[in-house]
Amino acid sequence: MKKIIVAVLFLIWFSSIKSQTIKPIESIKWLSFQEMVVLQKQNPKKVLIDVYTDWCGYCKKMDAETYTNSEIIKYLNEKFYIVKLNAEMKDSIVYEKYTFVNPNPNQTRSTHQLAYSLLDGKLGYPSTVFLDEKMQRLTVAPGYYNAKNFEIIINWIASEAYKTQTNDDFAKSFVSKVK
Repeated sequence: MKKIIVAVLFLIWFSSIKSQTIKPIESIKWLSFQEMVVLQKQNPKKVLIDVYTDWCGYCKKMDAETYTNSEIIKYLNEKFYIVKLNAEMKDSIVYEKYTFVNPNPNQTRSTHQLAYSLLDGKLGYPSTVFLDEKMQRLTVAPGYYNAKNFEIIINWIASEAYKTQTNDDFAKSFVSKVK
């Protein structure tokens, strides 16, 4: 009986120490498109738009693996406004005096006009859209990216290396610097 009591007390003590040493994990500061537009007018930054759907397995994988990486979180929160955009959302979005809608909101897999516009009708999920400070599209990165590859893309955009280098050339130099 004494062994059981000692074991239970040890577990309680160990749990309290462990809970005190674990730091809270920072998370991405996701914005709606409308919130981002307001902030962009106040303090222009580059924009990352994660275009996803609820049924997309790779979207969920990217959320679980890439967007939880502490380096990715820190860098994105510092350098970008980060928007989560459901490509099949039902809500209307007004931007630049134009109202974007989902033309068939009660139909399965009906694409919202804003998602369609951002992706030029190339509907693959997830897709990451990058905009500059003037809300002009820089590029679309279609598909799933693990944290290592995503880090290259976001650095390429944030550093403005896209103006002088292809992503492949930047990736080669980026990887050699990191080693």
